[in-house]
Amino acid sequence: MYIDYYKILGIEKNASPEQVKKAYRKLARKYHPDINPSDKNANANFQQINEANEVLSDPEKRKKYDQYGKDWQHAEQFEKAQQYQEKSSGYNQSGYSGAQDEGDFSDFFGSMFGRAANAGRSRQVKYRGTDYTAEIHLNLTDAYETHKQTMTVDGKNIRITIPAGIENGQTIKISGHGGPGKNGGPNGDLYITFLIANHPTFKRSGNDLYTKADLDLYKAILGGEITIETLKGKVKLKIKPETQNGSKVKLKGRGFPVYKKEGQYGDLYVTFSIAIPTNLTVKQKELFTELSKF
Repeated sequence: MYIDYYKILGIEKNASPEQVKKAYRKLARKYHPDINPSDKNANANFQQINEANEVLSDPEKRKKYDQYGKDWQHAEQFEKAQQYQEKSSGYNQSGYSGAQDEGDFSDFFGSMFGRAANAGRSRQVKYRGTDYTAEIHLNLTDAYETHKQTMTVDGKNIRITIPAGIENGQTIKISGHGGPGKNGGPNGDLYITFLIANHPTFKRSGNDLYTKADLDLYKAILGGEITIETLKGKVKLKIKPETQNGSKVKLKGRGFPVYKKEGQYGDLYVTFSIAIPTNLTVKQKELFTELSKF
């Protein structure tokens, strides 16, 4: 049966790549099985959305789909079979427009390959399964440590290991977990893109982390010690006398783990923000007045 991928994503046939991407992300979040555990149709809907995106987000695949419908994967074999038929039986399909809006492409291709086989092709052609795409949303703290996560693909639970240090937007391939192959062909692959949310305290840049620390005026002038939070826990930080507002210090090895490099970390950069005291007493104001005379 013909599947209208444009209809699944709710877009027009002339939709731009950006519109395809936006529509896919919106629907993927809405119909993700983890968000809809009580919906029996969630897996099927999610699978169709992934399949539609996998085709329409790739210019070459989209071009073949627009011409051949859901059997776009077999376009090359179809054209070869068509050429074979034209040579062997004089069959001419010059009138074929490639625009079968609601036709059953599977039957059409099947009949073509059947005739080719009867004419001398006894070997059945194997087709690779469709690749699937999915997204996993993580917090920065999730990406800081290697951990396992279970996701549902095509009605099956897949337990994957997410390495520490995974990048925002990074895509990994899980071989053989895409759509099933046809006629004994191999399964497609599963491509997972990781989306990492911003953290309220730490900003990530590659393997380095950036944060801010507040200093009171007295400690900035006289020096001392403060305790700051890191993703590895609390650490004590010595403050040099006469520390300036906006100055930075580097804590080596306190940044983000390096992807797939055990024990290696980036650095943590701390920027100091000096707070000006308020609600001063009369005595405190007098002391500052005296200091201003030097």
